[in-house]
Amino acid sequence: MTERSSEGLDARRRRLLFRAWRRGVREMDLIVGRFADAHIETLDAASLDHFERLIEVPNSDLYAWVVGAGHVPTMYDTTVLAELREFHMQAKRREEER
Repeated sequence: MTERSSEGLDARRRRLLFRAWRRGVREMDLIVGRFADAHIETLDAASLDHFERLIEVPNSDLYAWVVGAGHVPTMYDTTVLAELREFHMQAKRREEER
């Protein structure tokens, strides 16, 4: 479903892109996968670590954090999560404008 080719990405980024699109819940695939499509190439090493931790979180928890409906443990309250939230909110606003 990815709109981005993994061509030119290192092995870690290819693996993370693949996993972002195959979370097992369609809505989360779209949220996390689209974010990965847009940002995977530009994430630095620390951000990749944070993203990798985030995609290990159960879907229900991560969804709650992304939409602001759940408490985020300090370990996961990173810049990457903030960027993922903002990315999701911007996508929702664009959909609502249609």
